[in-house]
Amino acid sequence: MKIYTRKGDTGTTSLIGGTRISKHALRIETYGTVDELNSHIGLIRDQEIQSNYKEQLIEIQDRLFTIGSLLAADPHKSSMKLPELTEEDVVYLENKIDEMDEQLP
Repeated sequence: MKIYTRKGDTGTTSLIGGTRISKHALRIETYGTVDELNSHIGLIRDQEIQSNYKEQLIEIQDRLFTIGSLLAADPHKSSMKLPELTEEDVVYLENKIDEMDEQLP
């Protein structure tokens, strides 16, 4: 299925809120990378792994979705209510990274 926006490709894309930025902007690259990481985590989660790991991966994915939505929005122009990312969320992610790092051979 083809989708036509009738705007042509000017090398820009819209953030949530309508702000147009370059498709090469670091913000676009960043939320694309976060989305790709989230996809990989989803693939891992679908494997035969311990249930406690699956629960942790769900929590990590939830925070990654929040990060992605915040990166995809212009906070000054978007009227959409977006989830918040708290200091506790960041600490949680950092702790999970450290735990996994300790478990690797």
